[in-house]
Amino acid sequence: MGKTLFDKVWEQHVVKEISGGINILYVDLHLIHEVTSPQAFSEIEERGLPLFRKEKMIATADHNVPTINQHLEIKDDLSRKQVQKLGENCDKYAIEYYALGNDYQGIVHVIGPELGYTLPGKTIVCGDSHTSTHGAFGAIAFGIGTSQVAQVMASQCLIQTKPKTMRITVDGELKKGVLAKDVILYIIAQLSADGGTGYFIEYAGSAIESLSMEGRMTVCNMSIEMGARGGMIAPDDTTFDYIKGRQFAPSGNELEDAIHHWKELKSDNDAIFDKEYQFDAADIAPMITYGTNPGMGIKIDAKIPMTPDTENSKSFDKALKYMNLKSGESLIGKPINHIFIGSCTNSRIEDLREVAAYVKGKQKAKNVNALIVPGSKQVELQAKKEGLDKIFSAAGFELREPGCSACLAMNEDKIPEGEYCISTSNRNFEGRQGPGARTLLSSPLIAAATAIAGKIIDVRDTL
Repeated sequence: MGKTLFDKVWEQHVVKEISGGINILYVDLHLIHEVTSPQAFSEIEERGLPLFRKEKMIATADHNVPTINQHLEIKDDLSRKQVQKLGENCDKYAIEYYALGNDYQGIVHVIGPELGYTLPGKTIVCGDSHTSTHGAFGAIAFGIGTSQVAQVMASQCLIQTKPKTMRITVDGELKKGVLAKDVILYIIAQLSADGGTGYFIEYAGSAIESLSMEGRMTVCNMSIEMGARGGMIAPDDTTFDYIKGRQFAPSGNELEDAIHHWKELKSDNDAIFDKEYQFDAADIAPMITYGTNPGMGIKIDAKIPMTPDTENSKSFDKALKYMNLKSGESLIGKPINHIFIGSCTNSRIEDLREVAAYVKGKQKAKNVNALIVPGSKQVELQAKKEGLDKIFSAAGFELREPGCSACLAMNEDKIPEGEYCISTSNRNFEGRQGPGARTLLSSPLIAAATAIAGKIIDVRDTL
């Protein structure tokens, strides 16, 4: 019987099989940041353990960092202490650290791929749920808890139960105005916020293959939002072309040898998945969420569904009450005061180019606060090199410095209580962007169009 892509990569990293389907799994790359590493370092010190393979670790500051005046001391006490502690620990253990001010600093799931650390066939972990982003390269990548962070530090291994496998195939050509973010929001809306629980997902089909690496990262990034352990896409020429020339990626003969191996990283024709779904790209439209989990999404021109006649009805009604929305209501024409373009989902240079192309020569509505936060210093520098910063400024958008920013309320960038934000981030939970904030997830294109109009519109009418 053939093997899936997931099976092939997993089996190459099993150090030891334990009874009951539990494996000891070797980790190729361990990414750390300031939020989930302090306790892990403390555990290592308390137990007198050395770091087993520090050369397999890279660190950056992203969650708690301010996105303006990063050259100044961080004002918030907790944020400042966490960032300082990360720097101290990295100095103490000689770990590669991309601190504020470093040209390679940024969101951990943005800098890994853009610097060439993320490669096909690797196992990659981080104390952050959106580590699934790196699966876009044909890697097994997933988030881990703080105790597991310490475990990897000490052994470069993890004790894991092998997940089941799921394949989601999207075939056909995506329509005008439909981006990778719409693809994954559509899938989650179809399967629900827990439809992938217990599975590792492989995305396949002609529509997925047509996506750029940035688009593939967006899709894999949100695998966790349907409960999946992670998501991955088989590497191909698009992957290899992206990797070539990256700072820390293989080069020359080493790269050619690697590509020869990477071409084998695909599911066999006779591979059997535990579950499969198929979707038609023609059915996917620009998407937007209306509730308090990413599965509560609709096509931009659709109406909010009626309360389901299921055990979930109470949570559904609770979500609409929090969002101050009603079943049967259309979101078209709804005034919006905040736009956030950023996060590890949509803060890459391709996302910023998409926004710049739309807003060039236009002006944001007066009622809108439009914030653009690049995912890394490299993205920020590239945006300025291409003159995107001038386009944003002329349109009334504010381009900040890199960080997780308003994706989550762990820094200064928060959405005021009771106000709506069209966000290109990955989560719309209650209070995710600040106490009482109301988040509607969308693609960068929908966010840009909303900023210009001052209200939600069907962007397809303006293209």
